[in-house]
Amino acid sequence: MDLANNVFLEGNTIAIIDRRKLPREEVRVVCRNYEEVARAIEDMVVQGAGDIAVTAGFGLYLASLDGNRDSIRKAAERLKATRPTGFHLAALMDRLLGIAESEKGPPRSAVLAFLQDVMKRQRALSEATGMHAEKLLAGGDTILTHCFPGPALLFMLKAARDNGKDIKVICTETRPYLQGARLTAWSVSLLGLDTTLITDNMAAHMMSIRKVSKVFTAADRIAMDGSAANKVGTLQLAICARYFAIPFYILGYGGPDRKTKTGEDIPIEQRDPREVLEFMGVPISGPEVKALYPAFDVTPRELISAIVTGKGIITFE
Repeated sequence: MDLANNVFLEGNTIAIIDRRKLPREEVRVVCRNYEEVARAIEDMVVQGAGDIAVTAGFGLYLASLDGNRDSIRKAAERLKATRPTGFHLAALMDRLLGIAESEKGPPRSAVLAFLQDVMKRQRALSEATGMHAEKLLAGGDTILTHCFPGPALLFMLKAARDNGKDIKVICTETRPYLQGARLTAWSVSLLGLDTTLITDNMAAHMMSIRKVSKVFTAADRIAMDGSAANKVGTLQLAICARYFAIPFYILGYGGPDRKTKTGEDIPIEQRDPREVLEFMGVPISGPEVKALYPAFDVTPRELISAIVTGKGIITFE
């Protein structure tokens, strides 16, 4: 999954490859203004914390085209509100807003130049994180993943393959948007690795019968106390991994958010319950049934074996 091939400029519009449609078909969603970008983010057209942040950055670029600072500020607040749990988006919006307001002339060129630099640095950070994480793998490992841990996972697995390590991967499907099935399992299989898809409720069983040797997930936000927020379902994987004495690792990319002191300070996005009550747009229960959809949960540091960043491995055990 290469961000450069999934979100790109087309004149004065932004084209996004709809990740809800992958891998069956490649569909482009074209956004003409920041509000359309915001809705695309909210509707899960783009997924993955880093990718969401850069997509929002392109939304702010669209708002900067007319040079109106008030419009840019309004756009930044709207885009920051789309996905409140991950800190990458808000941090990038604040940085871009500062650049736009510091420019004496039209800010569009400065905003775009910074965004292009961010994309280069994001790829380098992902690769460095993957290279460090590869050191945690041994030949014969079967790792379990959840949701879409981003490009660092693919860099890690490619490096392990190139170093002659025989690695198998088990991916949870990750309801209700199936990121694990559509993005992670598909991407890993394209590397030529042995890839197995399981439903979300099979993970503990796979651990209990010793089919999992290590667990790797990403995090949308890491607090300074080592707590990590990720796609809901991550916490139960960490609890099960601890019970079965299986190492649990976080691909943490840039590391903790210095403004977030503890896991309790991480806001949990509450998404539309209809996303749980439907599957691929088809209702799966009765009309009087209610649902809940907290999109993330927080795993405490005590359940995390290590956090892998672009600078190295932070161990807790």
